Amino acid sequence: MMADELPTNCRTPIIAEYDGTTNPLEHLSCFENAVLLHKYTDGIKYRVFITTFARAAQQCRKLRKTELSLFAIRQKDNELLKEYLQMFNTTELEVSFVTQEVKASALSQGLLDGDFFKSLAKKPVSKFYTLLALAAKYINMENA
Repeated sequence: MMADELPTNCRTPIIAEYDGTTNPLEHLSCFENAVLLHKYTDGIKYRVFITTFARAAQQCRKLRKTELSLFAIRQKDNELLKEYLQMFNTTELEVSFVTQEVKASALSQGLLDGDFFKSLAKKPVSKFYTLLALAAKYINMENA
């Protein structure tokens, strides 16, 4: 794969960098759509794709924290949901090989007893990215 020569007109597609805080499948889909017209070989796609990762996502091989670190994060009194999620996501980027279910469980267990927590108590969510999408709705309500 690395033997494929980059064409002289090869450019990185213009898509948002992947920083690890959003759905990786959406990033991959955006990349695939962006390079579709270029007819790159798989080797060139690989070499170009890795340039679309933000610095934090490129350093995913460094094992700094464990999944237990996620369970230690708690939403503080008077801390907005958005601020709690930012802290959680920052730590989550430093933890390797954690399932969506574990991330969702850790995030849920760290919440204060507010509207978002109560909605999860009534209807639990086991997928992390689904939980983030639902949290975004509550963040919008906080900002209103």
